[in-house]
Amino acid sequence: MDDALRRLDSAGLRRLYAARQLSPVEYTEDTLRLIDALGPVLGAFVTVAADRALAQAARAEERVLRLGEAAWDGRPLLGVPLSVKDLTATEGIRTTRGSLALRDAVPVRDAPAVARLRRAGAIVLGKTTTSEGGWSAGTVNRLGPPAANPWDLSRSAGGSSGGAAAAVAAGLGIAATGTDGAGSIRIPAAFCGVVGFKPSHGRVPYVPYCPDRLAHLGPLTRTVADAELLLRVMAGPDPDDPDSLLPPPVPPAADGPLRIAWIEGLRAPGPSVPADPQRAAVERLAAAGHHVETIAPPFDDAYPALVTLLAAAEAAASPVEDDGSADPARLAVVRHGRTLTAVQLVHAEAERAELARRLASCLQRFDVLAVPTVPVPPFAVDAWHPDEPAYEDPLAWLSWAPAAFPFNLAGLPAVSVPAGFGPDGLPVGLQLAAARHHDALVLRVAAEVERANPRRDAHPGKDRHLT
Repeated sequence: MDDALRRLDSAGLRRLYAARQLSPVEYTEDTLRLIDALGPVLGAFVTVAADRALAQAARAEERVLRLGEAAWDGRPLLGVPLSVKDLTATEGIRTTRGSLALRDAVPVRDAPAVARLRRAGAIVLGKTTTSEGGWSAGTVNRLGPPAANPWDLSRSAGGSSGGAAAAVAAGLGIAATGTDGAGSIRIPAAFCGVVGFKPSHGRVPYVPYCPDRLAHLGPLTRTVADAELLLRVMAGPDPDDPDSLLPPPVPPAADGPLRIAWIEGLRAPGPSVPADPQRAAVERLAAAGHHVETIAPPFDDAYPALVTLLAAAEAAASPVEDDGSADPARLAVVRHGRTLTAVQLVHAEAERAELARRLASCLQRFDVLAVPTVPVPPFAVDAWHPDEPAYEDPLAWLSWAPAAFPFNLAGLPAVSVPAGFGPDGLPVGLQLAAARHHDALVLRVAAEVERANPRRDAHPGKDRHLT
C-alpha cells in the first residue's frame, strides 16, 4: 500500500471515494494485504475477518457508485476499515478475550458499539490483540504473538488495547475500538503515537456490563477529528448497560481561553523519564492564550483501592475450573481477589468517592487537567510491566501508570494525544481530562495540541521494518 494511503484519516478516505480515485474494495484489499504482511512482526490482530470485510466493502462500493455524495447520508463511516478489540463481542467473528478458554468463542450478536459502527457503514477488519481479559497494560497472551510497538518492534505497544494502537499507528485501518479500565486505551495510544480517548463513563455502552464500573469503550485513531466521529457514532444509552444513561445537557466547548492545570509530582514507584515534550505542548497552549497553572496532584494515591476493585472483579469473572488455562500472572490477581472481604470492597469504594470528590473540586477551579499519560518508556515487547524490581509484585501490575487510573475511578473523560518524542526517539503522549460529560471540551483542547505539535506528521516508516 502507498505510504500516503496508510496515513489517511476518514475525511481523506471519503474524498478519494467520492472522487472515484479509490474504491472501498481496493482500499480494503490493500489493507488486508498489509495486515497479512505485518502479522508475524506486529502481532496486532488475533483474528482477521477478510471475507466478511470484503463483502462489507463491496456493499459500500455499490452504494457509492449508485448514490454519489448521498451515499454518506446516515452512514458517516461508509467504507471506513477499522478493527475491534478482542474483548468486545462481534457477531460471527471469533472473540477470545485473549483467553485460551475462549479460543473458539464466536458471539451471535454485536456489542452495541460495534452494531452502531456497522450501521454507520464501517468495515470491520477483525479483532485486535489484548491481554487476557484486558488485565494488564502489556499486550501479551497465550494465543499468539504480543502486540509490538510499530516504532520499535522490540518494545511493547502497551495495553491492554495494544493491538488496536499498533494497528492504527501502522496504518492497518483508519481507526480501532479499545476498552479502558485503568488506562488501557490511553497507555498504548501514548506508546504508539496515536490518539486514544476514554469517554465519560456510560457515554458509550459497555456490554456485557462491568460491575466494577471502571471500564470504558472508546476510539483509537490517528486524528482527534476521527476520535470525535467514532464517539458520535458509538455514544448513547443501551438497555444492557444501566450506566449508559443520556448525559445531562452540557454547553458546547467555548472558543475562548481556558484554565488549564499542569499536574507535576505524580510519580511511579520505579524510575520515570523527563516530561519535556509534554510540558512543551502545554507551554504552547499557554502561548495560544490559555491560562496555565502548575499544581500538585489533586488526589492521594488510590492504587490500593484500584487493586481491590479490579482483583475482586477479576475473581468474580473467573471460575475456579478455568484456573488451569489462565495466564499465570493474571491468576495471581484472581487469587488475591478471592481473599477479599465485603468490608474491603466498601473501603475501596469510599476511597474512590473521595478521589472523585477531590477531582470535582479541582475541576471547579480549572477547565482541563494536563499530565503526561505515562511516566515510563515502552518496555520489552514480551513483558507486561517495566523491567524494574518495583513491579515484580503481581499486585503492582499497573502501578507504573499512576496518571491513568484515577480518571477511571472518577469516570471522567480523558484523552492521550501525541505530544512529541522522548529521549529514545519513541512517541510520548499528553493526557487531558475534564469534568464528567465534558467530553467535547477535552477533545477541543486535544485538537489544539494536535495542530500545534511540530512533528504531528511523523509516523513509523520503512526504517522501522513496516514496509
